[in-house]
Amino acid sequence: MDKLLSPDPGLMIWTIITFLCLVLILKKAAWGPLLGAIDEREYRLKEERLAAEKARSEAERIQRELEEKLAGVHAQSREMLAAAAKDGEALRAKLKAQAEADAEAIKQKTSAELAAEKNRLVAELRGHVADLSLLAAEKLIGKSMDEGVQKVVLDGFFKDLASSKAGTN
Repeated sequence: MDKLLSPDPGLMIWTIITFLCLVLILKKAAWGPLLGAIDEREYRLKEERLAAEKARSEAERIQRELEEKLAGVHAQSREMLAAAAKDGEALRAKLKAQAEADAEAIKQKTSAELAAEKNRLVAELRGHVADLSLLAAEKLIGKSMDEGVQKVVLDGFFKDLASSKAGTN
């Protein structure tokens, strides 16, 4: 019983070293592929946004061609010409507004999906890191920690990890 109440400094140091090694291994083996998948998804979403912008510019080009053809056609009466110009302007405004709305919607959707995916992956990664860290700690210590100690240790670890990440940015 006295052995449990008096910590062994050597065991504590080796536990910390082992834990840090585990974090480095996870950084190389798990976080890298996950961040790569996030980057790939971000690239695909950017490509989709560029395709939408290209479609918008194509619609504007078609609109300009239509307006040039309208200018080339001789109208039989001024009323018909004024009505056609008015209709062409309304169509242009509608297409432009629709293309801008579509581009903005795709941009917002992309941002929301990226944020949601990133948050999900970070939460999942934290869970895996916590489980692996706990397993490693249990193997090293030779017994399980109770839930309260486990939660305090993991919360402290994630706070330190977040503050060190914020300090390096």
